[in-house]
Amino acid sequence: MNLRQLLHGLVTSCLLLPVLSDAAEPGLSAGEVRVGMVNAQSGPAAALGLGMLNGTQAYFKRVNAEGGVHGRRISLLSLDDGYEPSRTAAHTRSLLKTQQVFALLGYVGTPTSRAAVPLALRAQVPYLFPFTGAEFLRSPAKPGVFNIRASYIEETEQLVERVTHDLKLSKIAILMQDDSFGESVKGGLNGALLKRELKIHAQARIQRNSLDVTAAIEALQRAQPEAVFFVGTYRQLAVAIKQAKTLGFNTRFISVSFIGTEGFIREVGKDGDGVYITQVVPSPHDSSLALVRDYQADMQPADFDHASLEGYIGAAVFIQALRQAGAEPTREAFLDALEHLEMDLGGFKVAFSRSQHQGSSAVFLTRIENGQAVPVATMR
Repeated sequence: MNLRQLLHGLVTSCLLLPVLSDAAEPGLSAGEVRVGMVNAQSGPAAALGLGMLNGTQAYFKRVNAEGGVHGRRISLLSLDDGYEPSRTAAHTRSLLKTQQVFALLGYVGTPTSRAAVPLALRAQVPYLFPFTGAEFLRSPAKPGVFNIRASYIEETEQLVERVTHDLKLSKIAILMQDDSFGESVKGGLNGALLKRELKIHAQARIQRNSLDVTAAIEALQRAQPEAVFFVGTYRQLAVAIKQAKTLGFNTRFISVSFIGTEGFIREVGKDGDGVYITQVVPSPHDSSLALVRDYQADMQPADFDHASLEGYIGAAVFIQALRQAGAEPTREAFLDALEHLEMDLGGFKVAFSRSQHQGSSAVFLTRIENGQAVPVATMR
């Protein structure tokens, strides 16, 4: 080979490198970044997945209208799992193998995440910002797995602190979904009570996606707790409260954010007044925050809820990391950008590190009053 042939070969190889690199990174092309989402968009937990989907789509629409990220538009491929882990796994395999998405974003639930995370880890695809506070997603930090929201341990700690300090209650029961979600929150509740030399007063279990709660409510009524810590979804809690009222079982109900606050309000009506729910994002109606003003400008008023705001925040963080990953991003560069990301979205701060893959520990307490989730500092 003479010098001219050698130089020609080197120049040709260099010209091909960007094309080969772009083609080698699944989910990424010259004009598009494909992102996958699997969550509940039907069934008793539908409001959670639809909220996450609506918020995520709204932010991506804003970004695409402004030209995308480094000239690439964001395409969101969304599938419905009905909050059933077997469907989560099947849809996730499809997104990874057939659609070859760049990242997975905005899943809903603990048992569903347990089904999806091993698939994402095996494929080395980022699993980002699921709607769950489960500890297995946080400790220890897993490569490619990132959370924004506070953990269930942090939510239960605040609820127990307020119940015991403000209301002076000690007989706290749990009505829980009989799966890994229920066990995850129960662990947080146990820990918070033990710190105060208390224990769970009574417990009853219900099946995921089932509205058959009568036996569980009757069992708790016999134990006569002062408060019931609920671990499930919004329709289940609405049915449980109505059943308790029918039986003359007067107790307080409290719940972590996974309940789906706005869905619960729609289902329960006036019977929901007095229920306390922790949130992990600000109120979607708090227009004093720049984040919420942007969110409201991009959303339809009928879709304002905590779940869609959480989806909006997740999309914003994804976009920021993608921008910082450079004009020719790789998953490795994207994850490195996430691990060094610190940002204020306009009243809500998110920060990660190599050892800390949870971006926020913020917990906000709300009380249902006249069909609204009202932010409060204490219980009464």
